[in-house]
Amino acid sequence: MTLAQADDFLTESEVLHDALSGLSDAELRTQTQFKGWTIEDVLVHLHFWNTGADLSASDEAAFMARMGGAMASLKATGSLRSYENETIPERGADLCALWIETARDIAARWRDMDPKARLPWVGPSMSARSSMTARQMETWAHGFEVFDLLGKVRADSDRIKNIVILGVNTFGWSHQVHSLPVPDAMPKLTLTAPSGATWEFGDEGDNSITGPAADFAAVVTQTRAFADTALTATGEVAQTWMANAQCFAGPPETPPAPGSRHKQEG
Repeated sequence: MTLAQADDFLTESEVLHDALSGLSDAELRTQTQFKGWTIEDVLVHLHFWNTGADLSASDEAAFMARMGGAMASLKATGSLRSYENETIPERGADLCALWIETARDIAARWRDMDPKARLPWVGPSMSARSSMTARQMETWAHGFEVFDLLGKVRADSDRIKNIVILGVNTFGWSHQVHSLPVPDAMPKLTLTAPSGATWEFGDEGDNSITGPAADFAAVVTQTRAFADTALTATGEVAQTWMANAQCFAGPPETPPAPGSRHKQEG
């Protein structure tokens, strides 16, 4: 048994790395449309959590020490940024190289891991499959602001299904984290994969969501406003979910305002 999501995580990382090819250190410090983060900030964040996930499988004591520092920083400052920056001192081209080399190393070792192995995390433990899916999701989601800044369109593949499934599995969480009652039934999802295949999830009923799978992934990762996608949501439950979707852990986050996240031109 192999952990296929390790290869999907690596592909996602390589696609982002290719987009960064040739950028100078100064260009890596350019601000994106995401909370004023620079490309360099994105790489610090991705490398911090990639190595954190790796520690959860190889050195639980070191992992707990790192998470303890992260939670202390969050409590003291309301942000993880300073702790991430202190933990990952590399910058510029050195950071970019370290991030991708480490991602390649992690993927090579995790490929042979039992997908069902339980690993510690912030809060409940996760399976190795879920942990690696989360790393792919973060790389795809934060890669969005980089592609937008560079005026590039990422070529998605059906590996995005991992992120779609994560969005489906966090239907209840999206409501709970925003202090909303969890509906009894999930809307029927009919999504078109990058390959043209149809992916279906959820329950038949009066609520439904249809459209591109990549747009659904963008909404649940809060990289696009629902209004800026080609998705159609029918019914109150479907519309409420799309207005509050959040497939990642942490405090409730507000989705981007319509028009605020987009591919820059020129």
